[in-house]
Amino acid sequence: MRGGRSLAEALETDLTEWSERTGIRVEIWALPATDVQARIAQAVLSVIREALANVELHSGAEAVSIAVTVGRSGLRMTVSDHGSGFVTDRAGRGIARMRAAFAEVGGSLSVNSVRGEGTTVTGVVPRRG
Repeated sequence: MRGGRSLAEALETDLTEWSERTGIRVEIWALPATDVQARIAQAVLSVIREALANVELHSGAEAVSIAVTVGRSGLRMTVSDHGSGFVTDRAGRGIARMRAAFAEVGGSLSVNSVRGEGTTVTGVVPRRG
């Protein structure tokens, strides 16, 4: 990571700044205890920033939950809110950018949303080798 920060440190900084700026509470469920390759870390940061922008602009949620874990099988990331939700077949360019960011590092991303109940973005990057 730039500036010698780990992914967990970069996430903590970004999430704190975003919450202070927007007034939306961030519940951090998990952050990675080990670091990951820089390109995977950048993909995670990019996707989380895009997901948070969507929460801020569209969801009306009072809180968002974040979990990023790294284990034997790879990295898993979840961003979840209890906002207004949306019809996923009307997803915009932001979701396409999030999927592309994870695809570039060999991962996949899914978005599940229920109108009136919220949205969950889940990304997985399998461990290689």
